[in-house]
Amino acid sequence: MPTVWLPFPPLTIPQTVCTFGSRMAKLVMNAAVNPPGPATRPEKSYDLAIAAAVIAGACTFLNVYCTQPLLPFFQQVFHASEIAVSLTVGAVTLSVAITAPVIGLLAETFGRKKVIVPALFAMAISTLLAATAQSLHALILWRFVQGLFVPGVIAVMMAYINEEFTGRAGTVMAAYVAGTVFGGFLGRFLAGLIATHGNWRATFAVLGALDLLGALLVRRWLPLAVHFVPAGHVFKSLRDAWGHLRNPRLLAIYGMGFAVLFSLVGVFTYSNFHLAQPPFGLSPAGLGSVFFVYLLGCVVTPLSGRFLDRHGFRRTTLLSVGMSLCGLGLTLAPSLPIIIAGLALFSSGIFVAQTSATVLTGRIAGRARSAAAGLYVTFYYAGGSVGTAVPAWFWVHGGWPACIGLFAIASAVILALGWTGGRSVPVATAPATPTRNSGV
Repeated sequence: MPTVWLPFPPLTIPQTVCTFGSRMAKLVMNAAVNPPGPATRPEKSYDLAIAAAVIAGACTFLNVYCTQPLLPFFQQVFHASEIAVSLTVGAVTLSVAITAPVIGLLAETFGRKKVIVPALFAMAISTLLAATAQSLHALILWRFVQGLFVPGVIAVMMAYINEEFTGRAGTVMAAYVAGTVFGGFLGRFLAGLIATHGNWRATFAVLGALDLLGALLVRRWLPLAVHFVPAGHVFKSLRDAWGHLRNPRLLAIYGMGFAVLFSLVGVFTYSNFHLAQPPFGLSPAGLGSVFFVYLLGCVVTPLSGRFLDRHGFRRTTLLSVGMSLCGLGLTLAPSLPIIIAGLALFSSGIFVAQTSATVLTGRIAGRARSAAAGLYVTFYYAGGSVGTAVPAWFWVHGGWPACIGLFAIASAVILALGWTGGRSVPVATAPATPTRNSGV
């Protein structure tokens, strides 16, 4: 079996993990010594909010794509086809797409933290229950249940950041996305490692325990919203949601989100089948190690947030699509190191696009941001669901090159829609941080 090569020097990955971990540890220690309260200083509340947002994003994305490196393994265990085992990913994204608008409307009425924290606890429980699955159908069912609670974090956190960090939303959103990137990497890496050296069901037990710990930390450290204004009635939230759907710029960004996750899920689902075949023949642990490329997102997304705040949405979108297309081209090489470098460049471009689109959703919506974010998440994860199924036809009839052609078209769509939705978007300049609790 070939050794998994990574496109950076041996010390770079540990240094990247340590840097990310040291920053989080500093925030954790500050929070432990100075827990939040009425007398908390503004800068402390700001640090706590960022720490809680990063932890919430990481815990959520521990689960969403954790079965991707296990797909070739599941084919052997359950004697199933590629598209059947890919439903362990598609079921999550489908349930997210279904429930996101409902969760967004609830958050407009009940508040942000009152939705985020219960969603994290519910995810932890459903992840632990996934460890009890005895068949592929049962596993797909529990994966669907897991996805029901994901919008309670991702849609509502988008609104929380846009409301509480006006003027610095790009930077804070980038930190949150970096947390989701790290969680996405860790979930896949642990899944591949545990499945190779033990029982695959233990993957969900470990991830569920991490989810539970994260939920407890977020419950303690996430400051209550300052700028949240409740909708007052669910029908008002519905009217707001309908208004968002009639906004052509928001529709363009929603379509962009659809294409973004279509590409990301499709590439990292079918690249597993590509790399599990000869001449590469990677095991689940090897496939999980490929997701070390996600760690680049922990560096790229904060930089992209600052680039977005300074240079605007259109230039950021152009940068992201250029990176993605170059990365896709590299994955056509017959060399494993070059393929991994291509996946790293592609995923980094996608993370830049995701950061930009989530920030722009809040800016264009202006009001009822949870409803707007919920709709964005619906389109986004609908794209992920389609991204697990549609590339199967291309894979069967043309292999990996045919899939790359499909994803290149999706990248062009991202650029076109982003250019349409990003017209005349002002660059944020005035910093603002949450300074008090409001009981929400």
